[in-house]
Amino acid sequence: MFFLNLILIMSAPAAERLLYVGSYTHGSGAGISLFHFDDRTGKLTPAGLAAEIRNPSFLAEHPNHRFLYAVNENGQGGVSAFAIDRNTGKLTLLNQVPSGGNGPCHLAVDKSGRWLAVANYGSGHLALLPIAADGKLGAPVFTDRHPGGSVNPARQKGPHAHCVLFSPDNRFLLLADLGHDKVWVYRFDAASGSLKPNDPAFASVAPGAGVRHLAFHPNGRVLYAISEMGSTITAFHYNAGELSEFQAISTLPKDFKGKSTCAEIAVNAAGTAVYGSNRGADSIALFAIDPDRFTLTAVDYTPTLGRTPRHFTLDPSGRFLLAANQDSDSVAVFHVHPRTGQLTPAGKVVTGIPAPVCILFLQ
Repeated sequence: MFFLNLILIMSAPAAERLLYVGSYTHGSGAGISLFHFDDRTGKLTPAGLAAEIRNPSFLAEHPNHRFLYAVNENGQGGVSAFAIDRNTGKLTLLNQVPSGGNGPCHLAVDKSGRWLAVANYGSGHLALLPIAADGKLGAPVFTDRHPGGSVNPARQKGPHAHCVLFSPDNRFLLLADLGHDKVWVYRFDAASGSLKPNDPAFASVAPGAGVRHLAFHPNGRVLYAISEMGSTITAFHYNAGELSEFQAISTLPKDFKGKSTCAEIAVNAAGTAVYGSNRGADSIALFAIDPDRFTLTAVDYTPTLGRTPRHFTLDPSGRFLLAANQDSDSVAVFHVHPRTGQLTPAGKVVTGIPAPVCILFLQ
């Protein structure tokens, strides 16, 4: 039964899809790049610049598929709204507003499409912004910051908001705070845009681990959190905003020697596998999910064919995984094995993509 649902997903009709790559622009990058992706072969073809914008380091699509949002990871912090041309993939800037803090690095749109949450890494602020019917953003209506930090004096002197994630039922907002080693939980009202601390207000990972990104299991009852500095994934049972840890596992092979940090995490649509990226080890770690206990077992570690895989994503068909290698200016495409979930290269690595840090398929 392992990966059975994934096999059904992978039998869907093939299609050519559009995808965006967000980049840092302090080098030769210019903004958000556009690509065509053939999900029959895994071929990735550059299609030019979708939008010229500074440091669009994370991207999110509106649920109505008409708008795209990008953080501008600058000192003062901003968020940009774009209209999507569904035929060409080109993006038209609608407006840009302050992000409610500095150094924004992550964002998420709620299920109603009326609110955008932003994680400001530099200042540690969580912010909530309204989305108008025309896709434009309003100024932040809510900001929050948790003073203090954790045990690592170099990285955790203060809060560092790193990821925002709305719960599957849209009743809660979760915030991964690398500076605190905590996942903060807020009760969320989509009708009013109200955010209030949950009770309990947070769950912790190991001191100094530096929780970075979050991903729900498709059943909505389990949350997996990847920690940057600890190179671990922590599994939590989730019940109406309450998190209880039941496992922590390394993302690195036992024989690995050297320095490495984690970045992205994803759960496949079938709920049978978790993937996590290692920067330094430069690999994607694969874990099988126990169907009854939801614990993780390490299966494989696949080199990403480049340096510093800051982000990766599974394509909508479930047949491919794409990894953005930030420090080698490349995106690598991998076949996903229909039974084991293991990765094998699919064609040549696409190079010449300046500092790619986020991949987003247009749905």
